[in-house]
Amino acid sequence: MLTDISQDTMMFQRDSIKKDVATALAEVSAALREKGYDPVDQLVGYLLSGDPTYITSYKDARMVIRQFERYELLEELVQHYLREEK
Repeated sequence: MLTDISQDTMMFQRDSIKKDVATALAEVSAALREKGYDPVDQLVGYLLSGDPTYITSYKDARMVIRQFERYELLEELVQHYLREEK
């Protein structure tokens, strides 16, 4: 016999993804700094080209950043910039 499975619709929480993107960017930035790279230069290179080799594999930074589409990363960066500008 099957157990009672909820038929409720799950609600997609966009804010939770944004926190994950922000956290991922912070982690990747820290890993790049620790390895002696300029995080701005490396992230811009990755965002423009899509080439993951711009991101170090140190501390799984490359894996972390590749969990997101580039447009999601850009969206978070622009939103953060615009919030800071106010």
